Amino acid sequence: MSRGDLTEAEWCVLKGLLPIEPENRGRGRRPGQNRSIINGILWRLRCGAPWRDVPPKYGS
Repeated sequence: MSRGDLTEAEWCVLKGLLPIEPENRGRGRRPGQNRSIINGILWRLRCGAPWRDVPPKYGS
């Protein structure tokens, strides 16, 4: 976990707000990737970098 990534407590709160059942989530990514995607979005907002500069560990 990198500095600024969601803590376990923050993720537990947020996880319940994200659609997990296939009929509710549409054709998006699998639920297991949600945390890394959210961390990537937070990294980009914190750094102000372009999307292409988000580290690969957060997903494409």
